[in-house]
Amino acid sequence: MALTLSEKIIQEHIVAAACPNINFKKGMQIPRGEDIALKIDQTLTQDATGTMAYLQFETIGIPRVKTELSVSYIDHNTLQTDFKNMDDHRYLQSVAQKYGLYFSRPGNGICHQVHLEFFGKPGKTLLGSDSHTPTGGGIGMIAIGAGGLDVAVAMGGGAFHTPMPKIFGVKLTGKLKRGVSAKDIILEVLRRETVKGGTGAIYEYFGEGVASLTVPQRATITNMGAELGATCSIFPSDEKTKNFLESMGRVQDWSEQKADEGAVYDKTIEINLDELEALAACPHNPDVIDSVKNLSGKKVTQVVIGSCTNSSLDDLESVAAIVKGHHVAPGVEAGIAPGSRTTLLMASKSGILETLIEAGFRILESACGPCLGQGFAPNSKGVTLRTFNRNFKGRSGTTDADVYLVSPETAAAASITGVFTEAKTLDYEDPAYIKEVRVSMLEGKDSRLSKSMILSCTTNHGMIVPPLEQEKAKDIEIIRGPNIKPCPPCREYKSNLNLPVRLKAQDNVSTDDIMPAGAKVLPLRSNIPEISKFTLTRLDETFYTRSEQENFADCCVVGGENYGQGSSREHAALGPMYLGVRAIITKSFARIHKANLINYGIIPMTFKNPTDYDRINQGDTLELKDLDDSLMNGKPFKVLINGKTEIECVNDIASRSAQILMAGGLAAYTRKGGN
Repeated sequence: MALTLSEKIIQEHIVAAACPNINFKKGMQIPRGEDIALKIDQTLTQDATGTMAYLQFETIGIPRVKTELSVSYIDHNTLQTDFKNMDDHRYLQSVAQKYGLYFSRPGNGICHQVHLEFFGKPGKTLLGSDSHTPTGGGIGMIAIGAGGLDVAVAMGGGAFHTPMPKIFGVKLTGKLKRGVSAKDIILEVLRRETVKGGTGAIYEYFGEGVASLTVPQRATITNMGAELGATCSIFPSDEKTKNFLESMGRVQDWSEQKADEGAVYDKTIEINLDELEALAACPHNPDVIDSVKNLSGKKVTQVVIGSCTNSSLDDLESVAAIVKGHHVAPGVEAGIAPGSRTTLLMASKSGILETLIEAGFRILESACGPCLGQGFAPNSKGVTLRTFNRNFKGRSGTTDADVYLVSPETAAAASITGVFTEAKTLDYEDPAYIKEVRVSMLEGKDSRLSKSMILSCTTNHGMIVPPLEQEKAKDIEIIRGPNIKPCPPCREYKSNLNLPVRLKAQDNVSTDDIMPAGAKVLPLRSNIPEISKFTLTRLDETFYTRSEQENFADCCVVGGENYGQGSSREHAALGPMYLGVRAIITKSFARIHKANLINYGIIPMTFKNPTDYDRINQGDTLELKDLDDSLMNGKPFKVLINGKTEIECVNDIASRSAQILMAGGLAAYTRKGGN
């Protein structure tokens, strides 16, 4: 039968022996929701999640990674106010040398941008300990974000297990108008689908409109597919992809990847790019969408352009075109963070950087930085326009700021006018990649940047350290600073639990709410006892204190819809586990967070009847009965409230996940020989 591109790549990577419930035959349509096991070709980690991932990998006892390629990036914790972050960097480089990974040094850029430039290959699978790993879908990969423990298992040669996603097709027709960009495409998808609409699904883009988008533009769209709750997003690999890889000196890595003729999607969304207008995600969620036209005239105090979503050369060229000959408006602070050292070099050689500096932009490090509260925080009660992917309350570093997510064009227009402005209303010359044939500078067809100049920027000048040969790697000593602590073990599994409700939360709790980012908390990522003190404090400042007063006794948390949306950070599961959380009951979960809870022995349950949420109050006691029977036989979970009222919770936990819970977490399950 005709298959989608996603299905074709998945089928090439199925580990049939690890999928006992599927009688797999190539070319068949795999039943949606069935547990599948995928061979992982590539992995990536970043420093905020990587230290814990490699501490886990060390416990597996394998002398060298077994993937085709694995990369350790430094891009999150680059603000070095004391020894902690640099100690992590030294640990990560020594681990990379010992176990056979590439190491991307601090200053080389954001993992997703650099991976697209140096390592991504169409048709391959990529698993990353960062929720925006799906950026790789812009180059035709099945690229999935996961917790660090899942990535550690994949580096050890284990398969990645996930429910077979639905495949949602997004048909693009027409061409983008002046002042409208790829960011507006994904904001339109978010407007229609919401932050939970993609749970359990892959978004696959097709149609005549695809050919008009450059690889960096496609990567913007697949990057922010994470905000839909999607497993990943993907574009076909075509001539545009080939041109991009050729410009990076990697044309040999190209292969055509496309859906079969007549492929059928579980759902199809159609977007006419001719009709699309400039959009903005309003505070405090990526799916609160309004048009820039409706917001026109609203005062702005800060503009930041960058992050893994919009920091490519195409993006910087668009900004430079709009601000050329102008200056950042009085009362506005503007910053720009190129996504990679390569991008920064190309911007410098092409004159883009000079234009931005002349306009008054502050040039920030090629790193994640402001996107996760690491510097360049807005003023109190400020209005900041950011080309980032998340605008959760407080994530910017300023709790009472209003954060809007916009395209580089909209951000640039606001930077010089001081207010929300549609870029199309300004007088500027469209950059090369927006003109009729929509050529990217990265294809070397712009007079300011020849292919030879681009290749001189992409040549690795020591910022990516290749793996050592295995014989030499044996002599490498792992460097561990005093803040690096072993990952604490999960609590022993019990079939019957009596759990006080330590917290009752609302809808759309993010991983930022559960375990904050920012300059204060991020340096503690390799020290669970210390970082656990910040667990759920955004929702309840007393949570840690109350947990400590209870001697970290067993407890549970109750939540609403889409619990755990956002980052892949497994610390949002590790912190609660360390403080005694044994189960979390919600109306629904975000995909990665649910998997992370299972990996750390916390039972995720969803109400069979969502109105049962209203029956439970903070301080109630919930009795979870006969968990053995539920987990072993797939029966609904029985929950007794205060010894009086019994309710049922859905048991949608796959057989392997049930075994992980009963083993006391994924690490224990793996050590016992589980696959």
